[in-house]
Amino acid sequence: MNSTESEIHDVIIIGAGPCGLGVAARIHEDTPSAVFTDEEHQRYHWIKKHAGKMNLVQAGRTKKNGVRAEKWNRGLKCCDGEGQTPDRQRRASSDSVSSVPSLASSTSSISSSSSISTLVLDGSGDQWMQRWNNAFRTLEIKQLRSPMFFHVDPGDRDGMLAYAQEMGREGDLWEISGCVGKDVSKHKKKKRRQGGKNQTIGVEIDERDRKDYFSPSTDLFTDYCNSVIDRYGLNRPDLIKKEEVANMTYDYPSDRGDAPVSDEKIFTLTTTSGLKFYSRAVVLAIGAGGAGVSKIYPWKPSSLEEGSNGCCHSMEIKTFPSMNVREKIQRRQQTNVVVVGGGLSSAQIVDMAVRKGVTKVWFFMRSDLKIKHFDISLPWMGKYKNFEKAAFFCADTDEERLEMMKTARNGGSITPRFTRIVKQHAAHNRASIHTNTVISSHKYDPETQAWTLTTDPPIPNLPSIDYIYFATGARADVREMSLLSHMNEQYPVEVKEGLPCLTEDLMWREDVPLYMTGRMAGLRLGPGAPNLEGARIGAERIAWSLEEVLGKDKEVGEQCEGFCGLGNRYASLLGESDE
Repeated sequence: MNSTESEIHDVIIIGAGPCGLGVAARIHEDTPSAVFTDEEHQRYHWIKKHAGKMNLVQAGRTKKNGVRAEKWNRGLKCCDGEGQTPDRQRRASSDSVSSVPSLASSTSSISSSSSISTLVLDGSGDQWMQRWNNAFRTLEIKQLRSPMFFHVDPGDRDGMLAYAQEMGREGDLWEISGCVGKDVSKHKKKKRRQGGKNQTIGVEIDERDRKDYFSPSTDLFTDYCNSVIDRYGLNRPDLIKKEEVANMTYDYPSDRGDAPVSDEKIFTLTTTSGLKFYSRAVVLAIGAGGAGVSKIYPWKPSSLEEGSNGCCHSMEIKTFPSMNVREKIQRRQQTNVVVVGGGLSSAQIVDMAVRKGVTKVWFFMRSDLKIKHFDISLPWMGKYKNFEKAAFFCADTDEERLEMMKTARNGGSITPRFTRIVKQHAAHNRASIHTNTVISSHKYDPETQAWTLTTDPPIPNLPSIDYIYFATGARADVREMSLLSHMNEQYPVEVKEGLPCLTEDLMWREDVPLYMTGRMAGLRLGPGAPNLEGARIGAERIAWSLEEVLGKDKEVGEQCEGFCGLGNRYASLLGESDE
């Protein structure tokens, strides 16, 4: 591709993680679950499957009053010369007229909006979820923390549960025990004194919702994401390019001599390799490890300290354990590793270090040990979450929303399951847990490849440390992201502690179609913005706005317009002579 004569894409998505995949899938879905009921989903997908094979309505007066299924096939791609999809040709002889497409079908829900020109840029690879999958594989994480209804499929809230049942993989569902039980509405006022603190009896999620509170294995989640990718045709080889965006501008091409001809403002995205890409809209969907996100350290390690033999951030782990620790384990020497952090990743690293043969793991966290099923509090997850969300959306100021986010997330936390695992390691003297502890001084000896640490409060007889893992998270500040430097200068927006005050459509400004999803959209999506639920909800809002910005109001069967699912579900029942 010529770097100066590229086409102008409708949308460029920066980031091929869950948020980027959620947006790409949503703009290819005609019948989103946020708008359409299960009955409507079944009807529309049945119509698409049997398009051109039978009359849907026999009006009885004239042939022109019959509504034929061909008009529902306008948006389908991969058709042969006779207008039939290969999938329908393959199944035509065996399907009955009343059957419904498989939930795992790769062609059951291809949208009319597939004509939208989309490009995805990601610095970590040219495949969907590559950084995500690599991180889970490196840390040997077997189970997601999220419940079954947190996923990127825009077509069905319960799609992952249905997929697991259809594939016969119920064994890949792990029940999240302890958060489902009594109806909190009957027990929330009953309190007891325990340990000097008031504690609520019962749980936040009703027994009737138990089927929702299973978490998928990482393999099941990956396979389900692949089924979503196949279903919407997002696996074509030219869709994702391994390019890291270094800068972007938004102006008229006439102001620049190297841009394509256009009478409207467009985005120019310049990558670290020097290539340039152009689009009418941009979606910034980078995660915690994306470009422009700064990692948090207790102190900034020097080039001598950081690396294969001294320390690293959990987001930079390539091999585990480090080379010097591995060699000592092979020589059957004593090894000591420090893990700093209070979130789930830190507990997973502690467990993996013990399993890999580290003699003892020292677990430091600057606060108390916080045990939570999810990264946000249960009231934001259960049947009463609409109350919490309503309070958030009705807040008067973004400062108020920011405080609500902090309260709901409350820093890093560990699931009950991994809390038990870490405490079991501590009981066998393979781990030592130190809460409300920070490293007060540190010295690294490159010759011995060991650390001398002191802590506050002091830990008696703390040995020399072979390696340090910082599982301390990352911070995203739009004012510090290099790829947004020109946007901050040309189109400044208000920022609250690094988070931009976006429009309700998650747009940078009303006159700048730069969208943000994930954690950067927290002031609009709420505390769940950084997780998988935020990916799906953010994609829904962005799709509605893109409909207007791109002007893609294409009719589908005279019933659905564009890719937002707008229109009258009964329009197809009208004949030409009907009112």
